[in-house]
Amino acid sequence: MANDIIPDETLDCRGLSCPMPVLKTKKAIGNMKSGQILEILCTDTGTKNDMPAFTKRAGHEYLGDTDDDGFMRLHIKVK
Repeated sequence: MANDIIPDETLDCRGLSCPMPVLKTKKAIGNMKSGQILEILCTDTGTKNDMPAFTKRAGHEYLGDTDDDGFMRLHIKVK
């Protein structure tokens, strides 16, 4: 599902642990327009669990995640 998504912005949170990826995502979304897609690169498995809940609370759409070579790619559509 997330393999064919082309992000408008990419946020590199590899090496950061919770809650930093979520906080950085919140800040990045604030600079984006409705309909744009943010890709978050992360290594913390907690982020993969926290991001869907964060996006739902914030009113955005979680598009899914994919595992890459040693990290994950998460995608959010800004509302």
